Amino acid sequence: MPWLSTALLTLFVMVGSNYAAEQQVHERAALDPFARVLLLAGSLLLLWRHRHPVPVVFGTAAAAMLYFGAGYPYGPIFLAVALACFSAVVAGRRRAAWAAVGMLWAGHVLVAHWLYQWLPPSGDDAASWGGEVVIVTWMVAILAVSELARTRREQWDRERAERVQAARRRADEERLRMARELHDVLAHSISVINVQAGVGLALLDTDPEQARTALTTIKAASKEALGEVRQVLDTLRTPGDAPRAPAPGLDRLPELVQQAAGAGLTVDVEGTLPRLAPGTDLAAFRIVQEALTNVVRHSGSRHARVRLDPADGTTLRLRIDDDGPATGADAGGSGNGLAGMRERAAALGGTIEAGPRADGGFRVLAVLPLNVKAEGDDR
Repeated sequence: MPWLSTALLTLFVMVGSNYAAEQQVHERAALDPFARVLLLAGSLLLLWRHRHPVPVVFGTAAAAMLYFGAGYPYGPIFLAVALACFSAVVAGRRRAAWAAVGMLWAGHVLVAHWLYQWLPPSGDDAASWGGEVVIVTWMVAILAVSELARTRREQWDRERAERVQAARRRADEERLRMARELHDVLAHSISVINVQAGVGLALLDTDPEQARTALTTIKAASKEALGEVRQVLDTLRTPGDAPRAPAPGLDRLPELVQQAAGAGLTVDVEGTLPRLAPGTDLAAFRIVQEALTNVVRHSGSRHARVRLDPADGTTLRLRIDDDGPATGADAGGSGNGLAGMRERAAALGGTIEAGPRADGGFRVLAVLPLNVKAEGDDR
């Protein structure tokens, strides 16, 4: 409850009403205990203005109407009504606030221009209509300020909700990006490890040297996977900091070819490596990585082709083919690889087409904006 503000306003109303009574000693009735009860009640009702704005605004208006109807001096009791009206409008109870103020004004008109003959003080004359204009202007000003405050508060609430929603959306996008990165890193390396582990187990007794080679490949693939996972996790631990190592790009395509060879897959690369913006470079690398991982997992072919074609100078066409057939085998994949590739391409304004070829193989075709960087720019 707003104890402090209500106490200060109550003190001001009581003291101010005494001063007003002294100034209107021959015009209005003197303050008596009933008048002070009305002043106190109208002010103390403001303690509940946040919890129950409608009863409070009508209660303060009724106390003011009784106060003026009894002929007591005009004074700061209007402030209690003004604050109650303001709180009601800001709380969204606009009709109640307008109705309470209208009720108070109608009651004042009734008392000041008709019932004054039978109400104290005796011998009182009818109020001037000019005074009614002042009262109406005062009430309209209160309502206008209240409406302005309500509009500003709603605007702040909307802006705050939009900021919260934007922050939540950024967090969701960041989680999705991290999940995609981890999937691409782990899926490729673990597929190689899976294949080499099978080779090592099969040759452990009959060809120990070949099994040793498979274990060496497993060690290298797991080391690289751990390094890339650590890099992704570092960005989570220190958000906003620059990564300690550069993001992978197509300049690491020879490493992918070597890793694929360790899994028994021969990869031919055609075309030249264009200079790309870092985001496009990373997406192109991950698309090739995922496509080769899918060949290792799901294709009976041990040969794949990667073609780089900066066709029109504005887009890069990436084509990854294998001759199939599909084996139906799964090396622990989650099924999110193609979806991840499409998300990466769409985030850059590119496209992905993936599906079986007429001759039984499988093709992944990615078209990405080239965004060639000027000579001398650093990645």
